[in-house]
Amino acid sequence: MALLINDECINCDVCEPECPNDAIYQGEEIYEIDWRRCTQCVGHFDAPQCQVVCPVDCIVLDPDHEESEQQLLFKYRILVASPSEK
Repeated sequence: MALLINDECINCDVCEPECPNDAIYQGEEIYEIDWRRCTQCVGHFDAPQCQVVCPVDCIVLDPDHEESEQQLLFKYRILVASPSEK
């Protein structure tokens, strides 16, 4: 599954720079995660780095975007592929 940031977010700015896929961005009120870019750090790290650094534990699984680890790894490969490989 992709991750999402719930309304408990305090806009502390620590999650955005930790995302290796640039999936986190400042929304209108709180930070948000682009589910199309979120791989839960599969391919990069053993754990989602945004969850590791979040001081209020507001980053949770997105029930609207269920994906297997294999699907997340496939998404990771597409995201890191050079333009000639896509």
